[in-house]
Amino acid sequence: MTIIIDQKAKWQQWINEAGRGLSLDLQAYEEKVFPLAEQLNSENETIHMFIKAALENIDEATPDWTFFASRLYVQQLYHEAANNRAYSVTEQGYYGDFYGLLEILTEKGIYTPVLLDTYTKEEVAYFGEQIQPERDSLFHYLAIYTLATRYLATDHEKKVYELPQERWMVIAMHLMQEESPELRTQRVLEAYWALSNLYMTVATPTLNNAGKTHGQLSSCFIDTVDDSLQSIYDVNTDVAQLSKNGGGIGVYMGKVRGRGSSIKGFKGMSSGVVPWIRQLNNTAVSVDQLGTRKGAIAIYLDVWHIDIEPFLDLKLNNGDERMRAHDIFPGVSLPDYFMEQVENRGDWYLFDPHEVREVMGFALEDAYDEKLGEGTWRTRYEQCVANPNLTKKRVSAIDLMKRIMVSQLETGTPFMFYRDEVNRRNANAHTGMIYCSNLCTEITQNQSPTEFLEEYVENEDTIVKKYKTGDYVVCNLSSINLGRAVPDNVLERLIPIQVRMLDNVIDINTLPIKQAQLTNQKYRAIGMGTFGWHHLLALKGIGWETDEALELTDELYEHIAYLTIQSSMELSKEKGHYPTFPESKWETGAYFEDRDYTDEKWQKLQADVAEHGIRNGYLMAVAPNSSTAMIAGSTASIDPVFQVFYYEEKKDFKIPVTAPNLNHNTYDIYRRSAYIVDQRWSVKQNAARQKHIDQSISFNMYVPNTIRASVLLDLHLQAWKSGLKTSYYVRSTSNDVEECEWCHS
Repeated sequence: MTIIIDQKAKWQQWINEAGRGLSLDLQAYEEKVFPLAEQLNSENETIHMFIKAALENIDEATPDWTFFASRLYVQQLYHEAANNRAYSVTEQGYYGDFYGLLEILTEKGIYTPVLLDTYTKEEVAYFGEQIQPERDSLFHYLAIYTLATRYLATDHEKKVYELPQERWMVIAMHLMQEESPELRTQRVLEAYWALSNLYMTVATPTLNNAGKTHGQLSSCFIDTVDDSLQSIYDVNTDVAQLSKNGGGIGVYMGKVRGRGSSIKGFKGMSSGVVPWIRQLNNTAVSVDQLGTRKGAIAIYLDVWHIDIEPFLDLKLNNGDERMRAHDIFPGVSLPDYFMEQVENRGDWYLFDPHEVREVMGFALEDAYDEKLGEGTWRTRYEQCVANPNLTKKRVSAIDLMKRIMVSQLETGTPFMFYRDEVNRRNANAHTGMIYCSNLCTEITQNQSPTEFLEEYVENEDTIVKKYKTGDYVVCNLSSINLGRAVPDNVLERLIPIQVRMLDNVIDINTLPIKQAQLTNQKYRAIGMGTFGWHHLLALKGIGWETDEALELTDELYEHIAYLTIQSSMELSKEKGHYPTFPESKWETGAYFEDRDYTDEKWQKLQADVAEHGIRNGYLMAVAPNSSTAMIAGSTASIDPVFQVFYYEEKKDFKIPVTAPNLNHNTYDIYRRSAYIVDQRWSVKQNAARQKHIDQSISFNMYVPNTIRASVLLDLHLQAWKSGLKTSYYVRSTSNDVEECEWCHS
């Protein structure tokens, strides 16, 4: 009897601690779980049952049960870590000796020795004292479950060692390791403040790999394939290396000759791009990302390429399987002229890029229209159309667009890349060309193929291959949690430390591809993004389909852009500008003039940038960040929520999830969810947002599968006319959507 009473006292303590500050009926909960607990044999079983019972209580009316379950789970983590690290929670608190943790995991080969080599024992001990265990209560259940099972450092037997606040501190230490010693401690603590308060997140590879011995820190890469067998196979090898290390890859295939093209003067010999895409498809499947998921590769092709029609069929479920590549993600590069011809129901011509180079003496893909309605690209295109010596295929532009939309409704792809707008807005157009985007359509940076020069034998037993490096794009990403940072009014403090963290990733990252490392140093590109847009609207009581939402979009993203550019300029004062800054639009001021940044504040910043330079050649990009947004307890990217309430399936139980900060005030905003809100308003918002973002945005269109073709076409035309640079998935439901009035109008 005494044992049962003691056990009940412990259970009561668990429940009281987990329920502190939450509006929950704990008495009814205790009446349910105590009799069940008396039948169990271990503390682990009891905690597991308590968590499961709490999760079963989550609904739209009582979402706080998710925080109750999270706190129980964290308590379990504390005790497991204490047991594995040999400290007492009772005597030493929830978090043990931080320096001891670094010693243990460094010895086990989990942490990189750099941490202990860089920071003194006193510094590490001080960082340990600054850890704030109470910030663990910010996680909802799915967030802490995901963080613990996927990202916290464990030993090789998956035993718990690192705790959530220690993960934030280790990331901060890793990213600040090369800062000057006199300011390093302060900067580590600033980064820890930003991460632990969930004001921001780092990219998934950084979240997972910072402070550890394996893996790189960047999210995505973009490579350009040249029209040669050497380049095709070199790209495949590089893609395999990046995929193995956890990178997603975008690949531009528009320079590769089409089916029926000549090889060494022999006509009709080329089999086109599809066989090479299938080879990349096999690489994606065979070389997975650190053993966690299949490789992820997006392939982009120009809409004038002679192989565009079979390319659009790559993911369809019918037809010749030898012409399918189900595991890649196709994207289409679209000039203004094509969209004009779609709208005008005009003709469109397809060409072989190899033959264009041979006959015309220029590469069609290497130009763009410098102004709306006129420019180099359409002049060259029209010359190609008029040349009788050039093989071409005439198709209907609207029929080609219909094929794009049919594929989008069936597979979600292809992604759309509006190449003229991208290149017109390119801040570094003086040094290159942008052919496509990345896997998630938010990165737009200069690209060029790496060129093989020669191969020779050195010292009798060494074969040396020489290459002239191309621009191999790297995405270094981080995102602001709008749902927390804006209400807490911390953007001015947050963004400078965030830009510094991203810039440091460039110098400490270990990339498996040398040309990616060189391009990283050349442009020092970063991608500052955001998530939690719908969360912020809900907190402010602003409806999605309102002018107020458009005004907030414009004002907020202009403010973020200003602070980001200012932070990079200040960093340039301290560390120097990126190498190709001279003659860029940053230096000339054209970047600011293009966006009508004319008030006094912007004029001063423009002058400061011209005088002091800017540290990073590319600055802002809004990624999908669905997993990191979930860990931070907010909504994904700039998307509306899918549902106010849903279940996430896990192996041992279903986890109920509600929209963040769900209550009677926010419910009505969230109720207009992704498949209900008028996507035309989403395009308007994105147009207002895009003006202030130098790269692009992962922008999904949510439509029912019953949408009229004319309405989907109008959405794409609106996106193009509004100055959007890219669009991501067309996400269509299998059933008609309740209240979907706009999609049939």
